[in-house]
Amino acid sequence: MVTPHPAGAAEAPKRWYYLSLTKQIMLGLVLGVVLGVILAQLPPEARKTWDEWLVLIREIFLHLIKAMIAPLVFASVVQGIAGTGDMKKVGRIGAKALLYFEIVTTAALAVGLLVVNLAKPGVGLKLVGSASALGAAAQNKPLTLIETILHSFPTSLIDAMARNDVLQVVVFAVFFAMAVIAAGEAGKPVLVWCDSVTQVMFKFAGIIMKFAPFGVGAAIAVTVSHQGVDVLFSLGKLVLTLYSALVIFVVVVFGIVIAVAKVPLKAFYRAVREPFTIAFTTANSEAALPKAFDNMEKLGVPRGIVGFVLPAGYTFNLDGSTLHLAVASVFIAQVAETTTGIHFSIGQQITMMITLMITSKGVAAVPRASMVVLIAALQSFGLPLEGAAMILGVDALLDMARTSVNVLGNCLASVVVARWEGEFDDKKAELSYGDAADEGDGLGVRE
Repeated sequence: MVTPHPAGAAEAPKRWYYLSLTKQIMLGLVLGVVLGVILAQLPPEARKTWDEWLVLIREIFLHLIKAMIAPLVFASVVQGIAGTGDMKKVGRIGAKALLYFEIVTTAALAVGLLVVNLAKPGVGLKLVGSASALGAAAQNKPLTLIETILHSFPTSLIDAMARNDVLQVVVFAVFFAMAVIAAGEAGKPVLVWCDSVTQVMFKFAGIIMKFAPFGVGAAIAVTVSHQGVDVLFSLGKLVLTLYSALVIFVVVVFGIVIAVAKVPLKAFYRAVREPFTIAFTTANSEAALPKAFDNMEKLGVPRGIVGFVLPAGYTFNLDGSTLHLAVASVFIAQVAETTTGIHFSIGQQITMMITLMITSKGVAAVPRASMVVLIAALQSFGLPLEGAAMILGVDALLDMARTSVNVLGNCLASVVVARWEGEFDDKKAELSYGDAADEGDGLGVRE
């Protein structure tokens, strides 16, 4: 909880060895990379025991994080919406969020298309590998628009929570909040209960986040030890192209959004760096969701907007994944042209981007979502599936980048919608993460 300093009170100095949670996570990240590089040099038999324990640590952390997502999302959405008592406001927020999502994801496709055509990472490479390496991913397909809409409505809240289907939980919570408003006085105890659950889940998240440096370190160690450094030489230009495109997208597109929406940059950076780092190292958006919830509310975004925009963004605002699809699909087209001599024109690329823009909205419930959409696009446009099999070698590195940008984009979306509604609390942002906040813990927040 953010606590202002008493007037004139002297703050106790931090000991030299004190490390904030952010610094602990970064230390875990560095040590994990070092351990991963060391393990990559060992033979598979010698590395097996290390892998098993590191995977165990990573999975315990991710399991605990996932366990809190459904109750946190449900309680936050109900409390945020029912607390306002205004259903027109909910519809307005939803419309603004969806409009923003569509504009930004279209910009992500445009940036990806531009960078991959300038860098040409696939030129000179020839197809290797087999489409059979794609396994189950090749058997799946993205949901159609009709299927996506139908999938949004759960048949059972318990089932949706058990599967951590965030979109279904949000839809149920919205209708449940409407019922709480309609119930009047009878609904007030439910509203109080949801508020209590939200506060308890934030405390739960705080406890679990103390384990984050170990979970993050284990996750990155497993990735580095399995991928090694050799893989970067064969497909290094693709990795560099995607990372460069994501950096350009964040600096230019997000930079424009931040300037137009007058988002306090320093405070926003401090609020998002933890969820961003967690998403990058674990390559798991869900792992960053509880911390993103907590930090965006501390930043000054009302709980109702955070509770609606962040979960909805996990389906409709996957900026990093969308940009990755643009880069990966054109990369494969370039490789195919080198191999077969068949040219894939700019017009065909634009048509493919429009297809990706539509199909990428329906992958929330599909395993290996980005790969599934990519395979569907390759099949639709007659490009070889062997190209997707090539990318599997560095997909873990690509996944880290696209996932972290997804989280960053959704956090920014919540701030933009709050500002658009005229409800962003600049004073709270300054108190929590600005220059007026406690700098001693490295986060700008006094816990």
